[in-house]
Order: sequence, then C-alpha cells, then structure tokens
Amino acid sequence: QVQLVESGGGLVQPGGSLRLSCVASGSALDLYSVAWHRHAPGKEREVVAAIPVHSEAHYSDFVKGRFTISRDNAKNTVYLQLRRLNFEDTAVYTCSACASGHCSWGLGQQVTVSS
Repeated sequence: QVQLVESGGGLVQPGGSLRLSCVASGSALDLYSVAWHRHAPGKEREVVAAIPVHSEAHYSDFVKGRFTISRDNAKNTVYLQLRRLNFEDTAVYTCSACASGHCSWGLGQQVTVSS
C-alpha cells in the first residue's frame, strides 16, 4: 500500500503562493488517482483538486484558476501549486491516493494565510 507524506505548508500573506508536495513511497503514484483536500476549522473537509490516472485534472470552483495539481512521476510526487491565496484558503491540506477502491492518506500540511 502506498504511503504519503505532504510538505510545503506554512504561513503566507494574502495574494501569496505556496507549493505543496505529496511524496509517495511503497508504490508508484501514477497508478493512483490523487486528490488534495482541505479542512478548515469549523468547516467540513472539501476536495480541492484531483488528478485521475487517465484523465485531466479537475478543480473545485473556489480554486479554479488559482491552484494547479500536477504529477512528477519520476519523483513519485503530486504537487498542488497554490496562487493568489486568501484568508479563506487557511486550512490543513491533505493528499489522498486511491486505487481499486482503497485509499491512503497523508497527515496533512497547515496552510495559514495571514497579514
């Protein structure tokens, strides 16, 4: 089963950018559909972006045009590039990898947008 470790979170000012990484071990990540989720205090966890194995990435409306999900199969990594961040983007961001009905999750990275 694939294991996932996220990195790249931190504190950023409004309008700033971050790049989150989801590094996999134990299996090739290109065999999995990978998604980034976020969970803000007092809110339900929500899907931010997903990149299936054989189709194009898709995004939630609230991040379209600002966030980009991408794969680097040579590094067994999926990235989430976050741009034009605003206060509402503050959350713990977690990646998941799913295949054949089974999903693995990382522990998450805190992203805080604050002036």
